[in-house]
Amino acid sequence: MKNLFLAALVFVLAIGGTATRVAAQPGQPADSTSPSYDMKGQSLVDLDDLHKKFVRLAEAIPAEKYTWRPGDGVRSVSEVFLHVADLNFQMPPAIGATPAPGYKKEGYEKSTTDKAKIIAQLSQSFEYVHAYVEQMTNADFAKPETKFGPQASAGDVIYIIVADDHEHLGQSVAYARVNGIVPPWTADQMKKQPAKQ
Repeated sequence: MKNLFLAALVFVLAIGGTATRVAAQPGQPADSTSPSYDMKGQSLVDLDDLHKKFVRLAEAIPAEKYTWRPGDGVRSVSEVFLHVADLNFQMPPAIGATPAPGYKKEGYEKSTTDKAKIIAQLSQSFEYVHAYVEQMTNADFAKPETKFGPQASAGDVIYIIVADDHEHLGQSVAYARVNGIVPPWTADQMKKQPAKQ
């Protein structure tokens, strides 16, 4: 699994690095245009939205469904939620954050199926990432992190956290839907719509 994650990480960074190199090809001027958005600000917005949605979804799924999995060898509901928390706790120290107190990677995804503990871990993991990103500067986002690839920066690693969390939110929604659970934010929208005639 670790090798698969590293391969995916290298692929994402290679794509980003390709975009950077295109502008530097012979005969083309280097692109000195300022970014069109604030990566730090957008990361914080995404992390806050993901935090709320993961916690609400985790609360909506009954405790007895936390051990449900779609097939052999596939993560269960609890393992997906803990995988998200694991990534949130694991990645910031790789770019300079102080490790989260009490976090231990070994066996983390299978460490519990207790709903309340998992929700607490999810919430703490998002608070941890948010606090680290909030104290980063734009210069920190641009800081090279060559252990992740020749063109990689700390901002790329934050982007990977956000992108991976989004991916697993989609997975968690699918798990919920298969088990007859409507995501709470979708239920909220449905309540606002006028009843169909």
